[in-house]
Amino acid sequence: MRGGRVAETSDTVAGATVLSVVIPMFNEEEVLPALVSRLRPVLAGLGTAYEVVAVDDGSTDRTAELLAAFRLGWPELRIIGLRRNSGHQAALTAGLDRALGAYVVSIDADLQDPPEKIPEMLELARAEKLDIVYGIRADRASDTGFKRWTAGLYYRLVRRLAGPSVPAQAGDFRLLSRAAVDALKELPDQQRVYRLLVPWLGFPSGRVTYERAPRPAGQSKYPLGRMIRLAVDSVTGFSAAPLRIATWLGGFAFLVCLGLMGYTLSAHFLDHTVPGWTSLFTGVLFIGAVQLICVGLLGEYVGRIYTAVQNRPTYFVGHDTAAQQPKGGETPVPQQRSGSRT
Repeated sequence: MRGGRVAETSDTVAGATVLSVVIPMFNEEEVLPALVSRLRPVLAGLGTAYEVVAVDDGSTDRTAELLAAFRLGWPELRIIGLRRNSGHQAALTAGLDRALGAYVVSIDADLQDPPEKIPEMLELARAEKLDIVYGIRADRASDTGFKRWTAGLYYRLVRRLAGPSVPAQAGDFRLLSRAAVDALKELPDQQRVYRLLVPWLGFPSGRVTYERAPRPAGQSKYPLGRMIRLAVDSVTGFSAAPLRIATWLGGFAFLVCLGLMGYTLSAHFLDHTVPGWTSLFTGVLFIGAVQLICVGLLGEYVGRIYTAVQNRPTYFVGHDTAAQQPKGGETPVPQQRSGSRT
């Protein structure tokens, strides 16, 4: 396998760091101690060189302070601080862009995805020469009924639009080889949804299943509003189907207009114009609603074009504890690439 061969040799390419664990964080002070107590022994037991890339997404609580305290006794912990809150996917992008490992695992800080599965992911990737290993939520009993229903609806929708290559019940808990990470870094997408981008690459992949646990502390960073935004980004970023739906709605509205026109003419010739007010009023409301829906769908796509044309960085790094210290009082120059987010 092409992807497998690249992954095999990437240990030497990436230097001493074999595994990077990227963790986007936003106001996670309550769950941080539990995360460190579970993650650190798991990674220490691997017997390989690793780094933990904690991306502080502009937290307003004590997350940055606690991370700095933990780093004093945990040299493998690397802290990347973003200048402002840029969103979960942007923070994940910052971690992937700067991770050094031959393999990179992304995981949320809420411990709903078990870090104990990381060794199994790494072993599977090495044994079967895989570039991607997805963490699949086999049991979501810890989630509310509404959360399970909306998640199921989301995955059915994106699989229908983006194709069956998108694994059902796979979030942002996954392992990527260096080849897969480098391929992601070359993509020009501004509003990234990694649960769709990663399967789109087509690299050899495997799966590890687990039971989704309840969040031990803190609050979910994905309320209903952000879930809806994620669904909209997923649909508009990977399919033009909504535009085709708008076309069909316009055609249907046109047929309704023809029917109402015929009804109006017949009512006029039969002197029944007053009784036709209800149907006319209903038709105007219906057509107006269809027009607003179509304009809204067009607006979503125009907005994405506008964002792409601006080509603004999706995040700005304030500090990175792994950055090299300047020599002789020189100011360090941040690393940049095409479409840089540094």
